[in-house]
Amino acid sequence: QVQLVESGGGLVQPGGSLRLSCAASGSIFSINAMGWFRQAPGKQRELVGRITDDGRINYTDSVKGRFTISRDNAKNTVDLQMNSLKPEDTAVYYCGLEARSRSNYPLFYWGQGTQVTVSS
Repeated sequence: QVQLVESGGGLVQPGGSLRLSCAASGSIFSINAMGWFRQAPGKQRELVGRITDDGRINYTDSVKGRFTISRDNAKNTVDLQMNSLKPEDTAVYYCGLEARSRSNYPLFYWGQGTQVTVSS
């Protein structure tokens, strides 16, 4: 079993910062990438930022220049530093892990989600 445990969500004023952390544990043969997604009420879940095993990073356009994703491959953790937060960043943020099984079967795991609310 693979578990993703997220932490760091909360309530912050516009312009403020939060740091989300996600730690993966369990039987993981090989990790391709880790990332953060978010889902606002009434909207589809969207990718926020993703970092591959060899360090390639991509972000959704709305967070470029404000959010920074980082990863510790040895610890199987991924963080999301969120600066200059806006009310439209309010959502449940989910950690996601892309992996492969020993037989090269693609696998994807989700965390339980953490609420981020940006409001004055």
